[in-house]
Amino acid sequence: MIIDFQHIKLSFGANEVLADISFEIQQGERVGLIGRNGTGKSTILKLIIGSLQPEQGQIAIRKNSRIGFLAQAPEYDAKMSVYEVLEQCFQEVKKWQQQIKRLEQKMSDSMNAENNKLSQLMLEYGKLQEKFEEAGGYQISSRIDGIANGLGVTADYYSRPFSSLSGGEKTKVGLAALLLTQPDVLLLDEPTNHLDMSSIEWLETFLNDYRGTVIVVSHDRYFLDRAITKIIELEDGEAVTYQTNYTDYQKEKESRLLSEFTNYQEQQKKIKKMQESIKQLMDWGNRSNPPNPGFHRRAASMQKALDRMIKLKRPILERKKIDLQLEQSDRSGKQVILLEGISKSYANRSLFSQVSAQLFYGERIVLIGKNGCGKSTLLKLILDQENPDHGEIRLGSRVDIGYLSQDSAPLKSDQTVLQYFRAELDMEEGEARKQLAKFLFYGSDVFQKISSLSGGEWSRLQLALLMYQKPNLLLLDEPTNHLDIDSREALEEALEEFPGTLLAISHDRYFINRLAHRVWVLDQGEVTAYLGNYNDYLERKNKQIIKIVSKTDSPASLTNKRGQQVKASVAKMTDPCKSATQLEKEIAALEQHILDIEAQMSDPAISCDSSRLASLQHERETIEGQLNLLYDKWVMISDKS
Repeated sequence: MIIDFQHIKLSFGANEVLADISFEIQQGERVGLIGRNGTGKSTILKLIIGSLQPEQGQIAIRKNSRIGFLAQAPEYDAKMSVYEVLEQCFQEVKKWQQQIKRLEQKMSDSMNAENNKLSQLMLEYGKLQEKFEEAGGYQISSRIDGIANGLGVTADYYSRPFSSLSGGEKTKVGLAALLLTQPDVLLLDEPTNHLDMSSIEWLETFLNDYRGTVIVVSHDRYFLDRAITKIIELEDGEAVTYQTNYTDYQKEKESRLLSEFTNYQEQQKKIKKMQESIKQLMDWGNRSNPPNPGFHRRAASMQKALDRMIKLKRPILERKKIDLQLEQSDRSGKQVILLEGISKSYANRSLFSQVSAQLFYGERIVLIGKNGCGKSTLLKLILDQENPDHGEIRLGSRVDIGYLSQDSAPLKSDQTVLQYFRAELDMEEGEARKQLAKFLFYGSDVFQKISSLSGGEWSRLQLALLMYQKPNLLLLDEPTNHLDIDSREALEEALEEFPGTLLAISHDRYFINRLAHRVWVLDQGEVTAYLGNYNDYLERKNKQIIKIVSKTDSPASLTNKRGQQVKASVAKMTDPCKSATQLEKEIAALEQHILDIEAQMSDPAISCDSSRLASLQHERETIEGQLNLLYDKWVMISDKS
């Protein structure tokens, strides 16, 4: 056991956050800490690192355990560059390196001096060099590159001031710096909130191979399934432990609640029966003539037994969620959005080029891609908040847009939640408070300043406004980012019932699996469409049966430069008479080769070797190029047949 919480209690003012928290964490476990917003998950992490102290109870942490903590918004010295942040955990090793250089200079200067002095310097040099090697001093650069690149922090970030980074970039750099320290206990607070999918997948692989103990606060259900082996849920000031991942936790919790409810009902029946017996015995004793003290003694004895009984709490089978009901005031025409040859660049950096796509009424499409590839920009172009460099965007007839941005609450606003809500909807105070309560703003919550709202509270307020706009096209930018699991599920249920059209940006794979009809992938300036949800996209991606979003879906319509190059390459293939079956066998072999390479790249020993990683990446890209030729050949043969 590495961490032990026993009967921990902690309050903030009159608000009791932790009432009676007990749990144990073993060495090497990967623990997911879950619960609604405000249940004390981040508080638990602060208790572990010692920045908070409990009012009651005992916390035991194994002696000499090194604890690493990543907050939701990591901060470092404003003067530090990204690379300085990444290498700060090697400060002592760097000092040894400087000492080694000084000793080398001294030995050089002492070559003609007495042998005793030179021998002493050489002995000191040998010990220091051995210590430097054991600490991995010669692999510092490759270790930094391996972890930073895995999280999408490339070398062009290194010289930038850390303070100049966006919130998502700061999270990635802070996470990379923390992982480099290799602590015994790794504490992560919502690590996936600002990561793109490739970075999340890399982190999942890293954590699965990590030898230390991992404790993660997260609402990312897909991540909890892939990276976590134990769930601790905080609810009503208490903690319940489940030795499983998120999906099995759901089943176990449902079973536990039903069992507890059955036990509660049985106890209530027993209590009621005992109370009736006590009342009857007292009545008999009083009615006896003369009064019979025996009845009173039996009643008193039974009352003592009832008082000593440990009363079971009534389990809450269904908790209050946000009451979100999305409707449309009027439906749009069949074609909702038409993108024709859209291109956009910033400061000579091209985000995307010649993007063409269509969105039809009733479709639910999720747009995914790496951070910074232009996903949010594409939504802003559709909203006419920005103009494309080339191409045209056309909205269909009667399209009414509802937009949910990923921006945080305005910092300079002096309005309260109630004032802001009423101003946006022109609603009476009584009705506004009633509607805000549907989104879990109760009592004094409505008098909070907009600028002080948490990410989850601001998201709930935006959803409340969106519901009353009644649009027929929803453009949602990372809608689940700050919502807890209950609110995410309420949003998903509402979107499932929404009769209009949805275009959402998301890296929440659980959300995509539940809602998406199609997945659009924005990568290297092009949009590729996959029919189905995230799992369907993964399956088709692995098989590389690609459908390029263009004016039509036929390979014969590929008119961009890349399409022409692929056609020319296919025409030059040495064996144009291969059958679809033969091509499928070759494709399967190359796909397996790529999987083998990816397995090697995820090996911790190799992930710290930048030269080996570069070699494997080059090999992978070469094979992917061969695959692209085979895929297009396969599509052409299939179309002809």
